[in-house]
Amino acid sequence: MSIKEKIEKGRTYLGIELGSTRIKAVLIDDSFSPVAEGSHTWENRLENGYWTYSLDDIQNGIRSCFASLAEEVLQKYGVTLKTVGAMGVSAMMHGYMPFDRDGELLVSFRTWRNATTARAAAELTEAFGFNIPQRWSIAHLYEAILGGEKHISQISCINTLAGYIHLLLTGERAVGIGEASGIFPTDGQGYDPKYVTIMNKKLKEAGFDRDILDILPAVRAAGEKGAVLSEEGARFLDPTGNLEAGIPVCPPEGDAGTGMVATNSVLPGTGNISAGTSIFAMLVLDRPLRGVYPEIDVVATPDGKPVAMVHCNNCCCEIDAWAGVFGEFARAAGFPMDTSALYELLFRKAMEGESDCGGVFAYNFLSAEPVARIENGRPMYFRTPESRMNLANFMRAQLCSAVATLRSGMDILFEKEGFSAKRFMGHGGLFKTENAADVILASALRTPVSVMKTAGEGGAWGMSLLAAYMMCSEGKTLADWLDTQVFAAMGEKTAQPDSDIADGFDRFARGYSDGLKAQRAFAE
Repeated sequence: MSIKEKIEKGRTYLGIELGSTRIKAVLIDDSFSPVAEGSHTWENRLENGYWTYSLDDIQNGIRSCFASLAEEVLQKYGVTLKTVGAMGVSAMMHGYMPFDRDGELLVSFRTWRNATTARAAAELTEAFGFNIPQRWSIAHLYEAILGGEKHISQISCINTLAGYIHLLLTGERAVGIGEASGIFPTDGQGYDPKYVTIMNKKLKEAGFDRDILDILPAVRAAGEKGAVLSEEGARFLDPTGNLEAGIPVCPPEGDAGTGMVATNSVLPGTGNISAGTSIFAMLVLDRPLRGVYPEIDVVATPDGKPVAMVHCNNCCCEIDAWAGVFGEFARAAGFPMDTSALYELLFRKAMEGESDCGGVFAYNFLSAEPVARIENGRPMYFRTPESRMNLANFMRAQLCSAVATLRSGMDILFEKEGFSAKRFMGHGGLFKTENAADVILASALRTPVSVMKTAGEGGAWGMSLLAAYMMCSEGKTLADWLDTQVFAAMGEKTAQPDSDIADGFDRFARGYSDGLKAQRAFAE
């Protein structure tokens, strides 16, 4: 059967993910390979002290993304996109969207990028004996309560970005368990009852006498059926009227969960690294952590298994900024370069640099970085007087900076907790150039890093797989289904740790750590 016929018969699955800088849609066929894509570029803004996207940004952005996908389907296959076999939506995890009884958003969406909840996060971590990061939705809610914000008395419920879009599409206020694990601690099936009891007591003491379970979205497991695209949801997503209602919609997930699916990392002992605007590493656990660490979150796979996550707010944005500067210089010199070629050139030059970056250091903190104890983002660069400053060393410092904070968090997991990984699967924009960032990261972690040919597809592809799993699992677990149906013949390339690069990165990391004192002073 041709791809055109599959599209016409609905033998396709759609995943949409709202990332930090791009909203992306991926349509796959019943072989689980991408057949069409759509995208919309956007950017968060710092307004009134919070990183945010407006509702217009969100709603117009996802419509633009879907329209881009529908146009590609029409241009490539000559068919109007009217239906799919199933669909699902994902978004950057965490954050805070409080709504009143009429469904009106009470304050601007507060994204994961905000580090404004230190008091609440610390108090809840102590009360729970479980790390509550500043990004988590419950930290945002509790901080607003402690601060006596005016909107608190009007709250009917809170949601995440993925949960909000799912509500618009289906009328159901629910999230997948992986997404839920970035809202409030989970126990593999739902919100953990022992922490619910503690939370309700804390809320009552703070003068907010509501059951937390009434406020949080319901929890759904991977593959759970029930939600469908409503008439209102279809018209919201596709104002042209072509998209038909009634499409099954799988539970919404966060970008951590879709990253696990996109890299086949849902079994204990498997791990993945997602590198884009932020960078985070996840390792599926076979036992609980012995300690509580602010650098390590415990979240969940889309089927509820515990995952240790080191999440760093900053990764590629500073690299992107410098690429923009070099691209501007090339245009001014009369030699304009294609964006992909420019990144390829800069990453190749980085790999020509010295393993310790030759005394050149860079800090990519555009926003706060809790793992590094940085409260305010201030990108910074310095070099020692004896440094060897050239393009290769400068760009290598940028790549090393992109993964340096992650390495510090992973050291806790490996050295203090005694965990290890056979390998990490990498995905996201940082890995598009082969034998560059993947080699540096593998060496920095002293663990092989594999990159699949779908690495650039990222979470939107992972979300489309979750939609397909809901319809095609035939009773298999998510891990078994991914192994046997999706990844059995998937091509990949693996970067092995290089001892010389690893030793050089260690030297860079020591200088980088020492320079954090200056970074903190600069930020203050």
